[in-house]
Parts: sequence; C-alpha cells; structure tokens
Amino acid sequence: QVQLVESGGGLVQPGGSLRLSCAASGTFFRFATMAWYRQAPGKQRELVAAIANEESTTYADSVKDRFTISRDNAKAMVFLRMNNLKTEDTAVYYCTMAGNWGKGTQVTVSS
Repeated sequence: QVQLVESGGGLVQPGGSLRLSCAASGTFFRFATMAWYRQAPGKQRELVAAIANEESTTYADSVKDRFTISRDNAKAMVFLRMNNLKTEDTAVYYCTMAGNWGKGTQVTVSS
C-alpha cells in the first residue's frame, strides 16, 4: 500500500518562499508520475505541478516561473519549491501518486 506524507507547509509573508516535501513508500516510486495539488477554502482541488518518471514537468499557469517540482528517486521523495508566494497560493497542498493521496500540508500566505 502506498503511503504519502507531506511536510514543509507553514505561514509565510507575500513574496516569501517555502519548500514542500513528500515522502512516498512503495517499490514503484521511480516509475510513477508524482503531482502536487492544492485546495483552497470553498474551491475545488486543482493541479499545481506534476513530474513524470523521466522528469518531464507540467505546471498550472498560475504558478509557472514561481514554483519548481523535483524528485529524488533514490529517496522516494518529491519536492515543490515555491517562490514569490502570493496570498492566492494559500491552500492545503496534497501530494499524489498512482491514485493515492497524502493528508496534506497547510500553506498560508499572509502579511
């Protein structure tokens, strides 16, 4: 059974940075596409970024040039570096792999 555990969320001022981490269990991590989603209060969950096993990446238009997704297959981890954070980035951020989801980590951007 796949388990995903996110960490790295917190409170940051606009313009600040955070790095989210997701630790995954499971033998087939290195073959799987990993993704970060987020859900703000009253809104639907949306894709933020994804990274395939060959390390090609996809980003939501709203985070392009600010966020960077990366992975470490040896450690079975995926990361999301978030720069120049905006108040509209406030949400719970979830890591997902092969239909499995973590419990999420809260990111709050506020002055």
